[in-house]
Amino acid sequence: MSEKSTQVRLERLGAYPFERLKKLFADSRPNPALTHIDAGAGEPRLPLPEFVQDVLNANISGFSKYPATRGNAPLPQAIADWLKQRYGLKDIDPTTQILTANGTREALFVIAHALVNPDADIKPLVMMPNPMYQIYYGAAVTAGAEPYLLPCVSEHGFAPVLDDISVETWQNTALIYVCSPSNPTGWIAGHDYYARLLELADQYDFYIVADECYSEIYWQDKPLGLLEVAQNLGRNDYARCLVMNSLSKRSALPGLRSGLIAGDANLIARFAKLRSYTGSATPLPLQHVAAAAWSDEVHVKRHLEVYRDSLKAFFDVWGEGDVPAGSFFVWLPVKNAEVFAVAAYEQQAVTLLPGSYLGAEDAEGLNAGAGFVRLALVDGVEKAAELADRLKKVKV
Repeated sequence: MSEKSTQVRLERLGAYPFERLKKLFADSRPNPALTHIDAGAGEPRLPLPEFVQDVLNANISGFSKYPATRGNAPLPQAIADWLKQRYGLKDIDPTTQILTANGTREALFVIAHALVNPDADIKPLVMMPNPMYQIYYGAAVTAGAEPYLLPCVSEHGFAPVLDDISVETWQNTALIYVCSPSNPTGWIAGHDYYARLLELADQYDFYIVADECYSEIYWQDKPLGLLEVAQNLGRNDYARCLVMNSLSKRSALPGLRSGLIAGDANLIARFAKLRSYTGSATPLPLQHVAAAAWSDEVHVKRHLEVYRDSLKAFFDVWGEGDVPAGSFFVWLPVKNAEVFAVAAYEQQAVTLLPGSYLGAEDAEGLNAGAGFVRLALVDGVEKAAELADRLKKVKV
């Protein structure tokens, strides 16, 4: 790829959402009479699990050694054990069907470069929800594919609709990103949704990349996973499937930068080859902390209670709308998201994210994230209630 074509691809990418937010707030100041509430970033701010410091101290000498790209023992085995326990998987091989990752942001981005052929006669498509985690869009563009946006709107319960897509579009699709539970809408994919997607993947020869980073944060029913559905359908090799998950949300350890990649052994091998060149291996002491985190459910249950109580507290005060099925985000409808965001910042010292910053314009010029703001309930129950109270006072 030429330097010019690389530059063109990069120029297609707009500023990252939080850079856009800084620009939006450039001439604004938060209300000095109030303590700032940052509900913009999805960064859990719960206490560290108790074991983190002890495990790190016990393995501190590992910083003097190079880690393996695929992950060193005991981490891949701990991930395999967790996948079996969490999703009822009967068998998953930690040596061929699992990779470790420096958080899922890196993995979700790089995977498109492993699975997309930019030299195809027809430019390949990468499908993704709209609005979305913007990494999907950046991955598609820089891998030489064309993003294909699946609008996630309230009329369809924020599900990315599959059945109104043309045969030609499916034929040109290289992979599809699915986010369940969804960032930012909270939608959760069910068995029938994943089953239909697997049927289409077989029919039209594409891959499914499931971002399941919010799998342990849900309102009522524990979300299904893509590999779980694949197994239920007799696809014990998880063909065409890759799942990404992370300790950032599950264990409130975003700074650990540790995640997993699991699924089809053939795709894992392709991805591992690419990552052996990028050199993105997790330091050994952090791998030991990650293994401990995947092996402990006590802190996860405690975190889930906090998130559920936070969601309840917010909606009890807000007084309308439905609690999202999954994630710790509130996808709040407003008339003008940027105007509301600036007013919330200036009047109530609240930072939130306009929904359009998480979306992109489709062929008709419509951004499915417009008309919403995203709120992250990451500071506990009292702050969630206070956030709702402050937002009710915003005047626009």
